[in-house]
Amino acid sequence: MLSTTSTNSLRDIYNVSRLNREAKTLLEGSFPAIWIEGELSNLSRPASGHVYFSLKDAQAQVRCAYFRQYQRPPALAIRDGLHVLARARVSLYEGRGDFQLIVEYLEEAGEGARKRAFELLKQRLSAEGLFDSAHKRPLPRLPHRIGLITSPSGAVLHDIVTTLRRRFPAISVLLYPVPVQGEGAAEKIAAAIRLAGVRRDCDVLIVARGGGTLEDLWAFNDEIVARTIFDCPIPIVAGIGHEVDFTIADFVADARAPTPTAAAELLSPHQDEWLMAFTNTGQRLLRSMRQRLERSNQHLDWLTARVVHPRQRVALMRERLEAMRRHLGAGARALLAAMSAREHSLEARLRGCSPAARLRATGIDEAHLHRRLQLAMTQRLRRNREHLHEQAARLNTLSPLGTLARGYAIVRKAGMIVRDVSGIRPGDKIEARVAHGELACVVESRRES
Repeated sequence: MLSTTSTNSLRDIYNVSRLNREAKTLLEGSFPAIWIEGELSNLSRPASGHVYFSLKDAQAQVRCAYFRQYQRPPALAIRDGLHVLARARVSLYEGRGDFQLIVEYLEEAGEGARKRAFELLKQRLSAEGLFDSAHKRPLPRLPHRIGLITSPSGAVLHDIVTTLRRRFPAISVLLYPVPVQGEGAAEKIAAAIRLAGVRRDCDVLIVARGGGTLEDLWAFNDEIVARTIFDCPIPIVAGIGHEVDFTIADFVADARAPTPTAAAELLSPHQDEWLMAFTNTGQRLLRSMRQRLERSNQHLDWLTARVVHPRQRVALMRERLEAMRRHLGAGARALLAAMSAREHSLEARLRGCSPAARLRATGIDEAHLHRRLQLAMTQRLRRNREHLHEQAARLNTLSPLGTLARGYAIVRKAGMIVRDVSGIRPGDKIEARVAHGELACVVESRRES
């Protein structure tokens, strides 16, 4: 039977710290960051700046820690009973073994859900290109008729109509009445936009609504409204809410105005500016017409001055013809005289270039050169003959035949000339060349000198 000591050595015994530490590691590794919704209770704000509370629903609750470093401004006005949406990490407080959530982000539940839906739809439509400026249609400079898609009972209709009457009364307004909030508002707004696009009886559309909360403006954040605005063939200006309010319709529309009144001002020129422009145009037209008349009168005077009676014009032409005839005769005579003078000059130059004189001079030179050539050849032959005799005498002096004629001989042994007796032995056969023939000899003896 095993003893107690040996039994304990086979067990893996936890202490409380180890248990809580490993439980915390297991919890944090098993759960990613989660979104959780519930009601705040048991709120506590110690001096450290951290916030502790419980998050509960009808059946359960969980402890939460919202540390100061996660509390980004603008801070939510946290209070007991507030329904919130939190992003948190599952954890465990080792000191007490309490299961808890570490909150990293906190927002009010209803408003926050709508904001998240707004951001998700905005990102998706932006990725599809519905907000791209390349798809924006240009607004008409002076629309004849503006289609207004808004509530017929709100102040927006009155504000827009009043603004257009004040700025440019000639622009007419066609109302497409729709509800701007509540159940089914988005579908009716989209239907009115499609109807206006089919009828094409307006140059531009204004989709408008007064200010309100995010929930009040939610119909203009609906995807069906955004896609209908994008597909509409008529340019659309969004004038929804106040300047700080932004909806999905604002991003898809061809232009955004901060308020409905600003949308009316964007599409309507001020009548005073146009009246001033008309006045300036009329004045420029009047000045242009006066200048045109003055130039025309000056041209008419110039043409009148140039008009001549036909008889006077014929006489003038006759005088010009007679003058031209005189000039033509004088010119012809001058031309003939110039050509005659040039002919005489060329004839004199031709005579100067005649080859007869050159031929005569060449004949004289030829006889003279012939005589000089004969004399030069005679002298050259005499000098060459004397030089030849001189060279022959020098060659004869150096010739071995001359040496042989003086009684000398050329001795050879085996075809080699003998210059020294050291290479000759008695009994050797040698040859001796004399002036007139050769001798075959046998050496009897030798003497060295």
